[in-house]
Amino acid sequence: QGQLVESGGGLVQAGGSLSLSCTASGRTFSEHTMGWFRQPLGKEREFVAAVTWTGRSTYYADSVKGRFTIARDNAKNTVTLQMNSLKPEDTGVYYCAADREPLRFLIRADEYGYWGQGTQVTVSS
Repeated sequence: QGQLVESGGGLVQAGGSLSLSCTASGRTFSEHTMGWFRQPLGKEREFVAAVTWTGRSTYYADSVKGRFTIARDNAKNTVTLQMNSLKPEDTGVYYCAADREPLRFLIRADEYGYWGQGTQVTVSS
């Protein structure tokens, strides 16, 4: 089926942490870059982090660098996003995305052809 499913969202107070997971089912995503995007309510979808198929290269938005960590386990067909020191501005729906390498612009949402349904992350002040 080629599906991506996110999990791990929830409600957390500022300064807390959450770990999101993205699991691929129905197929493997060999030679695919995988990324995380988020969409605050009423705002545009924005890039968060990405990791290449080999796992050797990672990319982060300036707003999350040093707080979030992306990793993948190809044997388990999963990608995770560890989020620490969360802030209210991190609130939004988080989406997992993937597409075959090479990607011309990893930070652009329209570069990715496969998307999960999203999981809500809410950070209270």
